[in-house]
Amino acid sequence: MMPILRPVLVRVLASLALLCAAAGAHATPHVILVQNSGWMEPFYSDPQSPFKPLVGALAGAVVQPGEALVLASFNQSLPGAPSPKALLSLKAEGDTVRRRVNAALAGLDTARKPNSTALTDTDLGEAVQAAMKVALAGKPGIVWLVTNNRNSPNNDQATAARNREFYALIHRGAAIDRVVAFPLRMPVQGRHYRANGLMVYAFAVGPEGGRALDALLASGRIARVITERPARLKPLDRDTVRLVPVQVEAAPGVAFSQAPGGALRADVDPDARTPRASVRWNLENTIYPYTIASATLGARSVLAGEARAIALASSRVNGLAPGQPLPLGSTMQLPVAQLPDKWSLAALKSAGSAYVLPGRIELHLAQQRLVLSQAFRERMAALFPGDPLPEIFTPPATIQASNAVLPLEVRVHYGMGPLAALGGLAAALLAAAAAGAWAYGRPRVAQVTVEDELRTMRGRPGTVQPVYDKAGTQVALLKTTLFGHQLLDLREGAQVRLGR
Repeated sequence: MMPILRPVLVRVLASLALLCAAAGAHATPHVILVQNSGWMEPFYSDPQSPFKPLVGALAGAVVQPGEALVLASFNQSLPGAPSPKALLSLKAEGDTVRRRVNAALAGLDTARKPNSTALTDTDLGEAVQAAMKVALAGKPGIVWLVTNNRNSPNNDQATAARNREFYALIHRGAAIDRVVAFPLRMPVQGRHYRANGLMVYAFAVGPEGGRALDALLASGRIARVITERPARLKPLDRDTVRLVPVQVEAAPGVAFSQAPGGALRADVDPDARTPRASVRWNLENTIYPYTIASATLGARSVLAGEARAIALASSRVNGLAPGQPLPLGSTMQLPVAQLPDKWSLAALKSAGSAYVLPGRIELHLAQQRLVLSQAFRERMAALFPGDPLPEIFTPPATIQASNAVLPLEVRVHYGMGPLAALGGLAAALLAAAAAGAWAYGRPRVAQVTVEDELRTMRGRPGTVQPVYDKAGTQVALLKTTLFGHQLLDLREGAQVRLGR
């Protein structure tokens, strides 16, 4: 269901697009949605509730200077009571984000239905779609959803079914690239309800949003506020495992090592004919909170457009829990036919350094079956008692395969010998050319006898000079070449000859 938005709300939310344009090409816009429906009553009414300070601290941690932020409350949109409702729109400068968010949240309380004392209901999907389509205007960014996870539009008590619709939006929404969730322990007691926990979702919209969320997670800025390990909801079909090289037994002519950033580096001698290695890996499950119950493994290396299968010691994985390593042996051979010959232009350009061929190692998990880890089930049951969340976290049946990629860097070390040999040859050719030019340009001396008179004439190769008798009449032509002289056009009866 699309949200009902008044024009003023559309203008406030759409102002994020202008903020994004001013923030620069690499800035990531953020939308923080804070639930204020009836089920959230204890988070607002408990005087000891850390709910609002948490939102302010999270905004201050994730929104960096130059980035745009829209803060909005949400429940369920009704005529006369739109949802989401914008509370704040800004471009971050300095360390003011946390203070301004706290100020905007200070007066926020649970909302009531129009012309009624009844507290509002909740529509999680409506809020997320409004953030993506209106606030972000269909552009990349990150949407943060702070909720008690009770999805009950129109006071629908079938929250399990509504939550399944919400998770269908997560898994089937093409615009959503990545989703993580942070289940937090937050016991609060209100006038009407009590609650044990809160859920913070991060929706990365578009590939750029996905990269920005990955960078945030890696930077540790989120962990300064939320120490709970993020639970991945999407994607579940890529980067589900990580390959970590533990030991490498290289063959003659090749040495393997681990490059900065975790890539595998191979230093290859240009004369190596069978560069291969036996590599022992640790295969690690990176998709908390899921256990890889079973899967079939396959691997290959891709280099310079050529793919080669990697022989694995085992082609099955069973019961691999999150963060748990699984020893895995393999034999890998590099495609030497794709390596430049030491006399090639690429090799000569790299003489004295390394010629680098980027590649990758691909690991494919087929017939993949994921199950929610028991520890996560127990934690969710404690935070959200009575809610069917563990079943909702179960991945879609359509996701039965995944891929993982490890960067591979092959460096071929070419010596200076071929370049020095070509340099010597070039020097010899230049010397020969210089000698030829000097020989060509040097004047040649010719002895010519005219009527018993010996004359000395000089000419450069390729020139033709007239020869005159004593009376001044032209009697011949003298042509000079690289190999000597010739008399041409001799006048009949003239007494002219070369030499004495």
